[in-house]
Amino acid sequence: MSSTLTNPPRRELQSFLDFPICTDIDQLDGHIGILGIPYGDPYSIDEVTNDQTNAPTWVRRYTERALRQLERWDFDIGGPLLGGKDIKVVDCGDVKANPRDLDLHYRNAEAVVRAMLAKGMLPIIIGGDHGIPIPVLRAYDDQGPITLVHIDAHLDWRDHVNGARGGYSSPIRRAAEMDHVGQIFQIGLRSAGSARPEEVEAAQAYGAVLIPDVELQDVGMKAVLDRIPDGGRYYLTIDADGMDPTIMPAVNGPAPGGVTYPQIRTLIHGLVKKGRVVGMDIVEITPKKDVNGITAITAGRIICNLIGKTIQAGYFDAK
Repeated sequence: MSSTLTNPPRRELQSFLDFPICTDIDQLDGHIGILGIPYGDPYSIDEVTNDQTNAPTWVRRYTERALRQLERWDFDIGGPLLGGKDIKVVDCGDVKANPRDLDLHYRNAEAVVRAMLAKGMLPIIIGGDHGIPIPVLRAYDDQGPITLVHIDAHLDWRDHVNGARGGYSSPIRRAAEMDHVGQIFQIGLRSAGSARPEEVEAAQAYGAVLIPDVELQDVGMKAVLDRIPDGGRYYLTIDADGMDPTIMPAVNGPAPGGVTYPQIRTLIHGLVKKGRVVGMDIVEITPKKDVNGITAITAGRIICNLIGKTIQAGYFDAK
């Protein structure tokens, strides 16, 4: 009879799916990198830190519910996550910030993503608010042309709010100003946010393809996917409030309707097949508003779909 009558205390996951952690950009080595960017460009002193800064930790904590074990069969992707291949996924930790230099974390974020891209890694970003794609996309300036695919309830074309030009209402406007960003597709727009008629006009003048949720639900995601040209290099930015709030309730601006889980799965699988997905972020998760962890679990499932499908598509076979 064993003398051990107790088990060790349960351990929460620190990294995404318990993948190895590397916070030294000089030592980065892998195929896929998970990166938390907790902070954005605040509109007020109250937004320097907010509950969305806790989202990277929240999503990681629930990844064991998104995928119990790496060897388990995942019916969304049609096999185990890594597909039996020698694929190295690394959790790069969270980008550092400094309360006395509120631009430093954007510079740090850009530097980390540049280092990941230089090593041939696929960056998968967990925000933070929706300002964080701005420094991320800056790091792709030698990777263009990038086709930006945007999931959101809101347009995000404000030039500035309270003088801040890198905040969560402006990421698509800033992306449109980058020479390496080409076509922009904005999917799931609904309700009313910060956009005024002039922002809609600016988006249309650029040539952004605006696909309101009303249209998405009428025609379906496959029809929307068909409008995105084949052979592109795609960056996918997902605002959690662009998703159906029944599966992502933990947002500050919930709106009825939105992209469903089957629809985002169809989009990710389709983009992977169409060309090459070069990066993705998921932002605007507010952990205190979550219900039974479903927002974090859904975010984990979205990331698993991208990881699994890029591996199946052979993205990393030559590395």
